[in-house]
This record gives sequence, C-alpha cells and structure tokens, in this order.
Amino acid sequence: MDQPAARKKTVTEKSSTSSAATSQRRQLRLAELLLEVTRRMASYDTLDEVLHALVEMTTSELNAERGSLFLNDPATNELYSRVAQGNIQREIRLMNNTGIAGHVYTTGTPLLIHDAYADPRFNRSVDERTGFVTHNILCVPIKTVKGEIIGVAQTLNKKTGRFTKQDLQLLEAMTCQGTVALQSAQFIERMRVIRLQEMEFIDVVSEVTADIKLGSLLQKVMGEATRLLNAERSTLFLNDEKTNELWSEVGQGLASMQIRLPNTAGIAGAVFSSAKSINIPYAYADLRFNPAFDKKTGFFTRSILCVPIINKNGKTIGVTQVLNKRGGPFTTEDESRLRAFTAQISIALENAKLFADVQAMKNYNDAMLESMSNGVITLDEHENIVTCNASGLRILRSEASLILNRSAADFFAENNGWIIEKLKRVAETQTSDIVMDAELLIEGEKLSVNLTALPLLSMEKKRIGSMLMIEDISNEKRLKSTMSRYMDPGIADQMLASGAESLGGQSVKATVLFSDVRSFTTITEQLGAQGTVALLNEYFTLMVDCIQREEGMLDKFIGDAIMAAFGIPVPHDDDTDRAVRSAIAMMKELSAWNVERVKEGKMAVDIGIGLNTDMVVSGNIGSKKRMDYTIIGDGVNLAARLESACKQYGAHILISEFTYKQLKGTYYSRELDYVVVKGKTQPVAIYELLDYHTEETYPQMIDALRQFKSGLTKYRQRKWQDAIQAFEEVLEMNPADKAAKIYIERCRVIAENPPGEDWDGVWVMEEK
Repeated sequence: MDQPAARKKTVTEKSSTSSAATSQRRQLRLAELLLEVTRRMASYDTLDEVLHALVEMTTSELNAERGSLFLNDPATNELYSRVAQGNIQREIRLMNNTGIAGHVYTTGTPLLIHDAYADPRFNRSVDERTGFVTHNILCVPIKTVKGEIIGVAQTLNKKTGRFTKQDLQLLEAMTCQGTVALQSAQFIERMRVIRLQEMEFIDVVSEVTADIKLGSLLQKVMGEATRLLNAERSTLFLNDEKTNELWSEVGQGLASMQIRLPNTAGIAGAVFSSAKSINIPYAYADLRFNPAFDKKTGFFTRSILCVPIINKNGKTIGVTQVLNKRGGPFTTEDESRLRAFTAQISIALENAKLFADVQAMKNYNDAMLESMSNGVITLDEHENIVTCNASGLRILRSEASLILNRSAADFFAENNGWIIEKLKRVAETQTSDIVMDAELLIEGEKLSVNLTALPLLSMEKKRIGSMLMIEDISNEKRLKSTMSRYMDPGIADQMLASGAESLGGQSVKATVLFSDVRSFTTITEQLGAQGTVALLNEYFTLMVDCIQREEGMLDKFIGDAIMAAFGIPVPHDDDTDRAVRSAIAMMKELSAWNVERVKEGKMAVDIGIGLNTDMVVSGNIGSKKRMDYTIIGDGVNLAARLESACKQYGAHILISEFTYKQLKGTYYSRELDYVVVKGKTQPVAIYELLDYHTEETYPQMIDALRQFKSGLTKYRQRKWQDAIQAFEEVLEMNPADKAAKIYIERCRVIAENPPGEDWDGVWVMEEK
C-alpha cells in the first residue's frame, strides 16, 4: 500500500475512534445525568420541589433561558404549571388542547420550533403579560411507564444557537427519568390534600353542628357548602310538613326573610320528591330549571348541584342546592362531598328545628299566659314562687320583684293561709283542687275569686311543683247581684260570660212578645184588689215559666201585660222559633189552668199575644237612681199592635211577616191579612198561629185552613162572591172563626162599593 493511502486509512481510523469515543462520552454523560435526575428527585418530598428541580436541571442542561413543566388536571382538563423560571413565579393554567403545550399533550408528539411567532399554535398572550419574548421552543410529552401522558415539558430560547434533535432526545430522556418521581409526588400531594380536606371537613362539621339556633345554623351550612365546593352561592331548604313546602331563610337578624315553594316544584322539589341528587352542568339547557328567579334577582345560574338531606331514619327532610362552581361544572367528587356534608349536618338540622319548635311553643305559651285574664302562678317543689303572669300581678296588686322567688307560705299568710292548705293537699294527693267564690284579702280589700290548685308533674310523673290559677269574680258578683233584679239568674250568668259590653246600648235582632189579658177591668171589678193580685201572681208564674223555658228575657210587666224578648242579651240560632214555641206553650198552659179555674167556679182568663221580629235597641235605660235593662224601637211597637189586633180578628196569637219568614219549624198557621197598623204607613202581612188548638177548640182545622187560604186568594183577585162562598165553608166547619166572618162582611161591603184600580188588598186598622 502506498504511503498516501496508508496515511488516509490511518486518519479515517483515528476519526472513527474519536467519534466512537465522543459518542461513548455522550452516553456516559447522559447516564450520569439521568442518575443525577433520579438521585435529586428521590431527595424531594413535595410536588413543588420535584417540579422545581426537574425544570432547573433541564433548563441548565439544555442551556435555555427558561423552562416550564405542565401537568394535566383531569378534574378541569387543564394544564397547570407550578414553576416557571424568570419573572413568573405563579401558577399558570391553560386548557389542555390549546397552544404548543396543548398540541403536544393531545397528540403525544414532541415539537422542535425554531421561530415561535411564526407557528400559529403559539399563544402570545403569556409573552404580552410578562414582557418575555419567546424565540424558539422545545416541547416534549411526559409519559408514564405505561405510555400514559400526564403532562408536557418545554424549554424556551436556547442561549447559543438553536435547539437540536439531540436536545429533544435529552429533554425526553430527562423528563422520562423524572416521571416516577412526579407521579409519586402527585400521589403524595393528593393524599395530603384529601387529608387536609377531611380534617377541614371534620372541623367544619364540628363547628356547624355546635349551633343550636336554626336561623344561624342555616346560614353557616350554606356558607360552608359554598366554600367547600368553591361555588358562588348555595341554599338549604327544609321541608315544612304542615304546608308541604320547602322553605329557607335568607339573611340574618331583622333583615332575614323566608322563601317558600311547593316541595314538588322545580329542581329542589324533584330532588326532595325522589331523594336523588341532580347535577346540571348547564342550567339553561335543562327544562326543569326555572329562570324566573334569575330574572328577578339579576343572578345568572350556570351550573347546579342539588342533593337531598336524609336523616338517620332514611327520611328526606330537605335539600341543599349549590350554584355555579368556579372553574367548571360540579363533579361526582363534589356530589360525594356535599352528600357527606349534608348527612353529617342532618342531625344538627333536626335538633335545631326541634329547638326552634320548642322555643316557638315556649313563646306561644308565654304569650298565652300573659294574655290570660286569670292569674297564673307556678311554684317549684319547695313551694317557692317561680313565675307569675301579668294578670296574677294585677289581681295580687304586686310586682314581679316582690313575689318571685318568695315562699308561698310567706306571701299567702294570715287570712290567705287557706291557699297554703290547698297547696299541701295537692302535693299529697297529686290531684287538682278547686275552690269557688273564695275570699282573698289583698291590701285590706276582700276579693271574690275562683281558685284552682294543680300539681305539676314531669314526664316520669314525678312532682316538680304546683300551679295556682286565680279568677277574680268580684265585678261579676256585683253585676249579677244588680242584674238579677230584672232577669232570671240563668240569663244573668250568660250575660256575665259574654262580657260587660252586653250591658251597653246596642242594636240587635230580636223577636218581641207582647201578651195581654182580655176584659181585665171586668175581672178586677169582680175579684177586688186582693183577688186580682192573687190571680196575677198565679197567671204570671205560669206565663213567665213558658218564656224562661225557651231562654227568653222577661223585660217587664205592664199591669196585666207581659213584654218579653228572644235573642237578647244572648242570641241563639232559633230565637224566632223559641218565641213562637213560648207563645204556643202560654196558650196551652192557659187552657189547662182555665179548666181548673172553671172547676173551682172561677172565671176563665183569655189573652192575646203579638210577635214581631226586627232590629231593636237594647241596653240600660233610665236615670242614675233607677235603671232598667229594656228594649225600644219600631219592632217593639209592632208587636204591641199585633197583640191588640188579636181582639179584632178573634185570634190569640198573631205574628208579623218578619217573624213568619224567620221560622225554621213547621206550625199550623194561616195568612190573616195585609194591614197598616195604627201609627204606621207601610203595610205588613200578619199570620195567625193555630198550633195550640185541639179538635175540640177548632174542629176540622186543616180543611178550614185550606178553604180560608182559597177565600183569601179570591178576595185579593176581586172575586167577591167566590171568596164569600169559601169563607162560608170555613164557618160551616167552625162557626166560631171570627176572621172568616170579618171577610164575609168585608166582601159584601166592597162588592157594593168596588175599589179603584189601585186597590191592593191592604186594610188600614183604625184602632191600636
């Protein structure tokens, strides 16, 4: 071999040897570098330290100005960077499908970009915010051993020259070497976060459940639910079983207000009814969402998570609704956390609700006791006074500071010692004791009281004290004493029960009864003074009994006349019927009494009764020296006129059309006439009651009533002869029917002197 060829071969061999040596040194350097990556990664505990170290090593080894490492957040589908060299020292987040990093993450293909601004995938916004200018980029995916991409690593702006494929391979190797450390650090960080969340969860639950007041508890629960789920707003609804509504309290203090909705309405109602959670990522795309509230408040609802609140017995007691999670829709993890939270606080909610119910009941009982007119005093097991309501203080003429915590034996001493005896008996027997119309001496004044002593027992039926109820009846006794002078005790008692206002003047509807003895002057002449008084006493006793049996009020005696009223001072639903029944009873009692009188050779007594129902004025009328509880008015006058009209028609009971229309019962009666009574201008229909008659006193009464009605109809139709014929048939059945005789005579007179076209059948009475 010639010398030039030999020299060339020698140079080639040396060059090959040198290249192999360089490659070997490079591989050795890479091995050392990867070992260094492993060693340094193993020395760190936190994800931040691992990220910082890996970025620092790759940036230094590749001689770049800046490096970044992005990890994927599967909860939000974002790439986040905890560390970036240079001026940026904060977390950066971007969607995992945008920009250079997003492209590498989604495709799994590394990128070597020499001119960043010329690449359409490059996002200039970061440069614009930081003032940094990106020239070239090296970006590789970070893959696990299984080939799963968990993030991307990138270096920016090589200080000398441009990034090469060898740089790309080096970055891939270094990040691959650090992947295990990254995954371990990520796992440890997740465990720490979960532990912190659990500890925070326990602290939150402990703090929230310690509150027993429902209003503040609701506010705390809503506040913590909002914070735990990183949401904008939350609402807790409880079910009201009485109204079947979901309700929540918004705001606190005086500004608080309740919102209510049917427990089947809307998303909250659907969750409550089904006891299943609802997670809506886009509220306005769901038909169950009602946007009316948004329009009213200006709030924009994006996402909704609503879970049921279920108590330990498996019963749904409400729902918790969380709105608008920051950073995206609510996840299944959010739902699990909210379910766990509501499960923990359900007991506290029920306890707070029970406390609120108990407090409301206590307030109700306190208000009820304070509003009572009776005094209520409670005592403990040692007979010390614990409470006394306002009425008790008023009756006892004391103040709370002078009576509370005092011994009952000390307060009720001397003349009032009988109360202590009652308390001792109640304590021994464990049964209540009542004293009616007892005497209580207060500041030298005697009070009449009704006192009730009762035992107070616990749920276990153990004695925990006593209670006294004191009713001051002093005024009632005085009123009853006064009222009993002019009405029966039963009516007086009812008036007292209805209140003192019944004694004042008032306009009321009543049925007035007037009765009068016929030919009384003749009777007095025959009997003389003493005989007349004896007769009246016996007569009045019979008649007043008939009135009082129907709870009528005897107004007064006017000589031989009786005036009574039904419907005052105590009204009944059937006062008109009571008055009619009383009048019928008066006639029957009178008939039986007359039988005995005739047997004794005495003169029979005949009466007339008039009834009218109208508005009258009742009240105490008179002077300071003499007062009468009576009634006045037009209705009273008409009743008196009807009593007088009984003589003209030969009737015993006449009632006005106003009374007739108010009757609920059925009675034998007939319309008698259409008249204008003396002193009046308006006509009124009058009816005769015949219910007291027997077959002996009015034979064939039903047939006679039918014929009388026919005759009255023909009379008003101006068929005078037909009317006369009908009334004559009435007389054939009962020759004593004076009303039929009157109409026969009236028809004959009118037939000879026919009335004008304006005749309406009204008869004007000239006598009272």
